[in-house]
Order: sequence, then structure tokens, then C-alpha cells
Amino acid sequence: MKKTLTYKKAGVDIDEGDRFVECISPMVRKTFRPEVLTDIGSFGALFKINTKKYRNPVLVSGTDGVGTKLKIAFMMDRHDTVGIDLVAMCVNDILTSGAEPLFLLDYFATGKLRSEKASDVIKGIVEGCKEAGCSLIGGETAEMPGFYADDEYDLSGFAVGIVDKNKIIDGSSIKEGDAIIGIASNGLHSNGYSLVRRLFFDMKKTDVHKYIPELKSALGKELLRPTRIYVKAFMDLKEKLKIKGMAHITGGGISGNLSRILPKGLSAHVRSDSWPVPKIFTLIKQMGDVPEEDMRKTFNMGIGYIMVTSKSAAQEAVVLLKKSGYAPFLIGNIEKGGKGVRYS
Repeated sequence: MKKTLTYKKAGVDIDEGDRFVECISPMVRKTFRPEVLTDIGSFGALFKINTKKYRNPVLVSGTDGVGTKLKIAFMMDRHDTVGIDLVAMCVNDILTSGAEPLFLLDYFATGKLRSEKASDVIKGIVEGCKEAGCSLIGGETAEMPGFYADDEYDLSGFAVGIVDKNKIIDGSSIKEGDAIIGIASNGLHSNGYSLVRRLFFDMKKTDVHKYIPELKSALGKELLRPTRIYVKAFMDLKEKLKIKGMAHITGGGISGNLSRILPKGLSAHVRSDSWPVPKIFTLIKQMGDVPEEDMRKTFNMGIGYIMVTSKSAAQEAVVLLKKSGYAPFLIGNIEKGGKGVRYS
């Protein structure tokens, strides 16, 4: 008998894809803002700009992924937090321009689509979108046998936000004497995981489920703490005081990201003892004998987001941020001359 070949036998199950869309549609719709004009499954997602709220609108876009943090999710077989990371990495970036996040598109690619696992990932994206106030209006699910392992997937996102042209925040108004406010991270966020995996799993052979007394947590649970979303921090402040510049502290640390918003001729002085450093960073440094300079270049070291305000507005900003549920610290000031970031 002649053997027949079908798409399913080749490794792509269209019926499973349909089941996945049917499974996630109700929770995705819960993220829809009033401006969303299309439902799940359209060829293109439509979103109407509110021209009454934004008179001279500028769209701000950004794209990012979760990186090798996904490997920890595979090891733990826990998939409901990395979607939050995805949203955070995208919206925190566009937020630095003063943009209100409007919508997000996701790309999920896997070797073998399993609806339950993939739905957990989308559940995290939905949670992140709801916290950021943006809509998950579309995406792509790609089943790619032979390209990805059956039990692994990759994840990326694309966010679009909006800001009035005269309210764009670009750091150009920053001047000598301005205050640097650091807002606490809740751990590693989504950067430095190649170093982390090399240390804990290749060098130290630590089991991902092992309880670490210093962390008061299983290692994997600590490593999967989702990236903090800072949208509410900005939204609660933007009408009350002037924010001159903002930086999302990702790969490159404070030095690599804060320096991106500093006008020519200015530098930043950061006091390294002005905020508590989470235990995970101390553990990585000690176990791996990682140089301090490498730690600062690789990790956020406990500061996930930075705002620059005038010295006179700094205390008010700290009070408002605390009321919004964040942990802010006055971590330094802007100086004339020099280059980049100076630690003391």
C-alpha cells in the first residue's frame, strides 16, 4: 500500500492550532481596550487612535524577547510567568519616551504545539498586558518541527504606545544637579541568564528545584520571578511633576542604560549604597567570583527603572511612587563633565 504524507505526519497539527486559538480567545479579549476594532483571528488587528486625548500623536514602538530565561521555564516546566516578562521588556522600553502602551503583538514558535503549555504562556502575557493597560490584539503561533525541540519554544513581542509630540521625554532637559530616582527591581528580570545558567547549572551543578536558604526560595522559583512592569509608576506621576528622563535597566546595567539619556557634557553620579541589593546578586557574585564591574554591566543590581527629575521635585516623586506600590530610592545626581556613570 502506498504511504500517504500529511501535514500532521510532517509534524504540524492544524487542528491543535485551532484548539489553541479557541482556548486562549476568551482571556485575550479581556485585555481589549475600547479602541480595539477587530476580534481574535483577523488577518490584521485594527486599533483606533483617540485623537481627542492625543492632539499631536506620535507612535512609539519596541520589540524584545525573554532570552535564555526561557530555559529556566523549560527546566521547571512552569510557563505562566515568562509572558509577563515579555510584556514588561517591551512596554518598559517604550515607556521611557513617555508613551502610554496601547497594544502588543506576540510571536510564539515551538517544535510541537501543546495547547495547555502554550496557553500558560499566553496567560502570562494577558496578565502583563492588563497590568500595563495595553491590549493583546494579535500574534503568530508557529509550529516548526525540526527547527525547535518538541518541548521548547521561543517568544518575542512587539509593543506600540502613544505620546503627544510636545510631551515626549528624551532627556534633553536634564541638567546639572537633577536627582536620579531608582525604582526597585524584584530580581534578575530578564537579563544575564547566560551567566546565571553557566554558574548554577554548568559549574555548580545545582538542581533547579533546590531550596536556597539565602534566597528563602527554590532556585528555579527565584530565577523565574517576572520582570517588574513600571507603567503605573509613570502614569501616576506624569501629570503631577516633570519627569526629565527615564531609563529601563536591562542588559548593560545602570551604566549602559542611564548613559543613553544623558545630554552631552553631563554625567551621572550613582551612590551604590543607596538601595538594598537583592540576595540573588550577592549569591551570584560570591559563588562565581564575578568581578563587581561585570556584575554592574550584566545585571540591574536591584534597580529596574530610573527617573530623572529636578532636585526640588525628587521627594514628591518618591512619595508618589511609594503610594503607587513601588520602592523608590534617591540613588544619585547629575553632574557636569565626566562621561557616563560614576559610582561611589
